[in-house]
Amino acid sequence: MTAVATAPRRATHTRPLRVTFPRLLRSEVIKILSLRSTWWSLGVTAALSVGISFLIAAASSGMEGGFPAATVLLAPTQFTMLVAGILGAIVVTGEYSTGMIRSTLTAEPRRGAVMLAKALVVAAVMAATTVVIYAVASVVTMPMLSAGLDWSQPEQSLVPLVLGATAMAAFTLMGLGFGFLLRSGAGAIATTVGVLFVLPIVLGLFTFAGPDWQWIVDAGEYLPSSAASQLMSPGGEQLAQGAISLAAWVAAPLVLGYVALRSRDA
Repeated sequence: MTAVATAPRRATHTRPLRVTFPRLLRSEVIKILSLRSTWWSLGVTAALSVGISFLIAAASSGMEGGFPAATVLLAPTQFTMLVAGILGAIVVTGEYSTGMIRSTLTAEPRRGAVMLAKALVVAAVMAATTVVIYAVASVVTMPMLSAGLDWSQPEQSLVPLVLGATAMAAFTLMGLGFGFLLRSGAGAIATTVGVLFVLPIVLGLFTFAGPDWQWIVDAGEYLPSSAASQLMSPGGEQLAQGAISLAAWVAAPLVLGYVALRSRDA
C-alpha cells in the first residue's frame, strides 16, 4: 500500500502595508480623537467660550450701543488660548510618556511626516471645534445684542471669526511644538502657560516703571496673546503685525521641536 503524495503548498507572501501620508493622517485622527484628554480640552474650551460670551452679552445688553457681535464671540480667546496650547502639548507628551511614540516612529520612520500629520490633525480639530463654538455662542448671545453679525460686511463679521479660528489653531500648534521640544507634559504645559499668560502679565508690570522701561511694554505687543488680539480685531489696522508676530511664535517652537525630534532618540 503506497502513500499518496501531496503537492507541496506554495508559500504565500503578503505585501507589507505601505504607510502613506493619508494613512498616517487617519491614524493620527484615531489616536487624537480616542484620547479622553482631547474631549475634556475641547469641552472646557466650549464651556468657557459660550459662558464668557453669554456673560459679556448679558452685561452689554443694558449699555447704549453695546459691544459688537464679533467682539462678544472673540473675547473668550484670551482664556481659551491656554486650553488650546495645552491640548497641543499633551497630544505629543502623552505619546512620549506611554512609549507609543516608538511604535509610531517604527511604523513611519520619516519623523518630519509624523510631526506634520500631528500638526495638521490637531490644528484642524481645534479650528473645526472653534467654528462650532462660534455658531453655538452666536445663537446664545445674539438675542441679547442690539445688533447681530452683519454678514454684508465681511471685515466686521466673517473675517474676524475666521481669523479667530486660525488663532486658536495657532495656539494649539505652539503647544505641539513645545511638546516635541521638551517631551515632558509638565514642562511643555508650563512653558505654554508661561508664554501665553504669565509673560504678558510680567511685561505689563513695567507700565508703572516710567518711560525708560517703555520698550519692555512695547515688546509686549509682539507676544502671542497681543498678536492674536490684533489679528482678530474687526477692521484692525495692526492686522499684518499681528499675523507676522503670531506666525513667528508658532514657527519657532515647531522648528525647534522638529530639530529635537530628528536629533534625539525616542
